[in-house]
This record gives sequence, structure tokens and C-alpha cells, in this order.
Amino acid sequence: MKNSLQDITVLDLSRVLAGPWCTQNLADLGADVIKVERPGPGDDTRSWGPPYLEGTTPEDGYSAYYIAANRNKKSITVNFRSEEGKDVIKRLAKDADVVVENYKTGSLARLGLDYDTLREINPELIWVSITGYGPTGPKAENPGYDYVFQGMSGFMSYTGRAKGEEGAGPIRAGVAIIDLMTGMYATTAILAALHERERTGKGQQIDVTLADVSVALNANQASNYLVGGVPPTQTGTSHPNVAPYDVFEVADGHMILGVGNDEQYRRLTELPDFELLRGDDRFQYNRDRIRLIGELRPIVAQIMKQKTMDYWTHVLDEAGVPFGPINTMDKVFEDPQVKHRGIKIEADGHYGSVPMVRSPLVEDNADATAPPALGEHTDEVLAQFGFTAEQIAQMHETGTV
Repeated sequence: MKNSLQDITVLDLSRVLAGPWCTQNLADLGADVIKVERPGPGDDTRSWGPPYLEGTTPEDGYSAYYIAANRNKKSITVNFRSEEGKDVIKRLAKDADVVVENYKTGSLARLGLDYDTLREINPELIWVSITGYGPTGPKAENPGYDYVFQGMSGFMSYTGRAKGEEGAGPIRAGVAIIDLMTGMYATTAILAALHERERTGKGQQIDVTLADVSVALNANQASNYLVGGVPPTQTGTSHPNVAPYDVFEVADGHMILGVGNDEQYRRLTELPDFELLRGDDRFQYNRDRIRLIGELRPIVAQIMKQKTMDYWTHVLDEAGVPFGPINTMDKVFEDPQVKHRGIKIEADGHYGSVPMVRSPLVEDNADATAPPALGEHTDEVLAQFGFTAEQIAQMHETGTV
């Protein structure tokens, strides 16, 4: 699968996370992704540190954040606010298959680099705009950030400790979950558009917004409200639809108990430690366990904290009851399954070897390349698209690239 897009060229005009996450997916699948950056600072996230890769300085623009979303790409710098720079973008777009951009609505149109302009020179072009709210509507002109949409969408209204508990209140996700999922939805849309182009020979414009994705990401919580009519609220670590499906304190830490159905609950109660619950018909069915969660959870919590992590790991594994640790990041990469799957990879780049997390889309990242240094491939890419050595030298002199 990793070379399935090897004949596809992607012009990446995006920066920060949602767009670069999308184009990194495409690069992992073999697409030739050309990351267009501003001369000087480049992608905003290059300066989002510390930490920076060991051996580099902040001025190198090689932060860990940038590394996370930009492997397997080529970087060129273009000042496309200049006329010469606009011509460069048009030349690249003429032969590209996909353009991904996340500029504020109307920005590229004012520069004459919007979809309507570029499809005139490339009717097969697939254009993906990633914006906060979309090109129309009462909020179309508003800037949009992941954190804002975690709140606006309702996500934070049910994420956090329950009312009455210490530390209660809305909590954001630990990563920019809306940006990441927007990048994934955009990837899916591009793959579908490429398939459709095979049938029709036509490109298209795709509109992906953080607002739409953030509401869709509510998934079962949105469905719970639409069907049940009651807005969800914070439940801490408890699941709103399944029980006991929660974090529990054990003698030497915390772990997750993930009872996903009535059969798993029956197996749990057959353990000697859970004898107290074995004949209690109140909790036989999940619907009743959810209704009586306030009575069930304290019983399970009291049982769990009597034994150690190692004990529960052995006992629950033997019983076929889902469970898991709450790992710190150092323990994640020491997990035997993570090691077996080769999730951590190393790739050589301009600044040496770079540790990264491989794409879940491909099993073998042995030939992955590290995220590029700013403008590392400018001359190479321009030559690839037909610019002469003299033209490239002239553009360097004028600050176009």
C-alpha cells in the first residue's frame, strides 16, 4: 500500500497541523508531496518548541511538533505574493494532481491562486480547502483553531471530571484532535476524488471544515442527544453507554477495565475477587449497569484497589476481560506489542537521524525520509518542473524563492 500513490503529485500549500497531517498521509502512501513554505519562517510549527531535534537550534526550524506532521515530503520556499512567485505556483499546479490549502477564506482568490483560476490551466486538478467554517455562512470569515472547535462543537461539554468531583469542569483533549481528524477526513476525500477522476477525467473542489468535523466527531454522544434529547455531561473516565468501562485505582497505580458486553461482565463476576457481584441480578444487563452506575462503580472500585497491576493483568487476561494500563510515553515505546509492530522508526534527513512514529497505514516504513529542512528541495523541484538553472538563480536573487 505504501507506493499506491506513487504517480500522484501533491502541491501542499498548508501549514500547522490539519493540512500537513493530510498531506503526510498521502506522502506515506507514496505521493510526491511538495510542501510550499514562506521564505524565512516557513511553516509556523517549525518554531513551536522546545523540544527541537538534538543537534539543531531554534533557528533551524526543526521542532518536534513540525517533525510529527511532515515526513516523506519535499520543501520549497516560494514568496507567492510576488508576481514571479505566483507564476511558480501556477507552473507547479499545472502538472499537480492535488492541491491542499488551509488559508483563510478568500486569501488565495485575492492572489489569483484560487481553484477557479487554477482549474483553467489544469481541469483535472483536485483542490482541497481546509478552513475553520467553510466559504459561506455567518462565520465564514472567522479564523478557526482546534481549541475553539473543541468547545464550540460540544466536545468539551462532556469531557472532564463529573460535576461535584475535584477538578470538575470542561477539559480539552491532550492533542489537537479536531485538526487531526480534519486531516484524516481530508485524506479520505482526496482518495475518493482520485477514484472518481479515474472514471470521469475531471477534478473537483473539496471543502473540509474544522466546524463540520468537530460536530461529526461527537459520534455516539451526538447520537445520544439526538435520540434521547438530553445533552451529555462530563462523566470523568466513565463511558456513557457501557459499564463498567472506566479507570480504576489498583494497589500500585491505575488501570482501565473495559467490560464491553454482558458476556464479558459475566466472566468478570466469575473471578473469585468479584464474588460479591456474582449473584446480583441488578447488574446482569448493560442497560441496568448504566442506570445503576452510581451503585456499581464503588463496588468495582473497592475490589480493584485491593490488588496490584501485575495481579489484575494476569487474572483479567486469563478471564478474557479487556483491560489496559495507563502508560506514560516512555512506557508506550517499551510496550512489547508496540515494539513488535515497529511503530517507532528512524529516518535520515538533512539534520541526521530523526525518531518518528510510523504511519498506521503502511507496515513498512524502512525507506521513509525525515521531514525536510526549510527549502531543502527548492532547486530540485523547480528544475523538475522545467525551470532553468538561470531562472532559478534569478529567483534566488530577487527573493522569490
